[in-house]
Amino acid sequence: MTDMFPRVGFLHHGYDCEQVDDFFASVKAAYERTVVDPNGLAPLDIRHAAFDLTGRGYKTTSVDAALDRLEDAFAARMRDQFVHANGRDAWNAQLAARAQVLYERLRRPKGDRFSRPAILNRGYYVKEVDALLDRITAFFDTGAVLTPQDLRTATFARRRKGRAYDERQVDAYVARAIDILLGVQ
Repeated sequence: MTDMFPRVGFLHHGYDCEQVDDFFASVKAAYERTVVDPNGLAPLDIRHAAFDLTGRGYKTTSVDAALDRLEDAFAARMRDQFVHANGRDAWNAQLAARAQVLYERLRRPKGDRFSRPAILNRGYYVKEVDALLDRITAFFDTGAVLTPQDLRTATFARRRKGRAYDERQVDAYVARAIDILLGVQ
């Protein structure tokens, strides 16, 4: 069998090849169905895909880029099917309702938008996360340019509890924001 992605060198770790191959096989099967199952694989599921790191695994950057493209393709297909069945206005209304849930957090005061990490844990630096949330606010309020890739590539320094947000909450929020941005494209 040929490798789906390039592998890392002998002294490096990459994504477990078997796990990646199995995941991409299931995604391919879901995508090849005539109609996307609304209760089946969703773009957010692709965003949350995780693989173990192993020696001589697949290069993470190559797999991650393919996951981004898959997420884009699934989002476009789901949007197109929904619009075809229900109309553009219904899609926009559904998207606005989902975005409203995200917008509530943006209205919180800076520094209080997410929980703090557990004692002795580190999290994402509050000021950097708030700066990204300000960009999301500008997108919602003024239509400022913001792409899914802007959010996918966002990184944050890590800080101790008092100056940090809980990483899991921020990651979940950013994933949902990406989902909204994919819906507007």
